[in-house]
Amino acid sequence: MAEPFPPVEPYAHGLLEVGDGNRIYWETSGNPQGKAALCVHGGPGGGGRRGARGMFDPEVFRIVLFDQRGCGESLPHASDPSVSLDHNTTDHLIADMERLRAHLGIERWLLYGGSWGSTLILAYAERYPERVSEIVIAGVTMTRPEETDWLYGGVGRLLPGAWETFRDAVPEAESERGGELVAAYNRLVNSPDEAVRVKAARTWCAWEDAVIAHEALGHPGYYSDKPDDALMAFVRICAHYFSHDAWLEDGQLLRDAHRLAGIPAVLIHGRLDLGSPLKSAWELSKAWPDAELKVIDDSGHTGSPTLRGAVLDAIARFGRVTPS
Repeated sequence: MAEPFPPVEPYAHGLLEVGDGNRIYWETSGNPQGKAALCVHGGPGGGGRRGARGMFDPEVFRIVLFDQRGCGESLPHASDPSVSLDHNTTDHLIADMERLRAHLGIERWLLYGGSWGSTLILAYAERYPERVSEIVIAGVTMTRPEETDWLYGGVGRLLPGAWETFRDAVPEAESERGGELVAAYNRLVNSPDEAVRVKAARTWCAWEDAVIAHEALGHPGYYSDKPDDALMAFVRICAHYFSHDAWLEDGQLLRDAHRLAGIPAVLIHGRLDLGSPLKSAWELSKAWPDAELKVIDDSGHTGSPTLRGAVLDAIARFGRVTPS
């Protein structure tokens, strides 16, 4: 089974001013003259993890990581309740990625990521297709309302006990108690009462962990396994994005998939992914002839050795392609 490359340390890093008082953390590792590749983390708000470096041969790739607004090492940090998220939207993140590309003097780059990172990759690539050489996605999402409704509602029919705990953490006085739970949680994690914020954030992550608890080959407990500040920023940003449908029109990314024509891609998706079922990856592959879909039978949302091997193979294959 293919294994990640040994750990490498960045040869450059910094905080890039992107406007609205925000500075995003970025770093580069590997070969400064190599093929540029950008790692786009999930969440939203899941920054700070650096394991994606190991998916790239450091002799072949110039590996770029960044933390999206409000999380990881980017500033200001969304764990602080006084930090506004008004200037933290999908459009802002797309602009940040493009500003980072220009800052680093990169003409075109390979994009790699999954989960929310998949949505952001697709949104960026549809806006700037000429800046993208290839795409590798592990866990396709497009953050359509139907996907959010499934993750925070529909899948509860498979996990009734855990879902009732998630639902019942919203006070009955909340009008969304029986419906728009994400909007209710968005209010709770922005409450002036710290105890309310903390309880809501931990309950949110407990639900996310319940959805992936069966993934013995992946990372059960992934969402709650965060320092307190990272957990709070993660939930605040998630609830902010999902309660606004990521500021995307319903079906926008699938509708505009024609803009990806000519960009080679590998879409890798776990058949056991309860939170993000295979349907989205399947539909995207039908709308994007340049994308190859690989379904991994033993993987859920947080991966497996087989899924990791498929990612490593796809990235290595694109690493052999000379940029045009």
